[in-house]
Amino acid sequence: MIRDYFLKLETHDTKRPIELTEVIEQLAFNQQGLIPVITQDATSHAVLMMAWMNKDAVLQTLATKRMTYWSRSRNELWVKGKTSGHIQSLVSMSFDCDGDAVLCQVNQVGAACHTGRKDCFYLNVDIENEQINVSNDTPAH
Repeated sequence: MIRDYFLKLETHDTKRPIELTEVIEQLAFNQQGLIPVITQDATSHAVLMMAWMNKDAVLQTLATKRMTYWSRSRNELWVKGKTSGHIQSLVSMSFDCDGDAVLCQVNQVGAACHTGRKDCFYLNVDIENEQINVSNDTPAH
């Protein structure tokens, strides 16, 4: 269900910008304080990865222009590329129509996936044959 705040934005005057902090306060973070983020290459528009952000990660990403996520496994903020050098520089950020997902377009340096692949979506479903095909984009180890 679209929340009232975002429902009102559907008819908002496009000539009147809305304060960013106001919208961030209305985002639909889940019970763990997280919101899904899709990261897309700004040039090719390929989807690179899906991860999670908390409010601090959103704010840090905007402040530094470096993609910052929430690592659920480490339970801490994770700046993409801090240890690997495979950084993601923020080009743009958008929120979906009901405020429960984030889309970030980035300039990617190196691999986006921890496996060394260009993106995280290399396990392709062959619907007809009911099997998985692994992309030939081999990891750069």
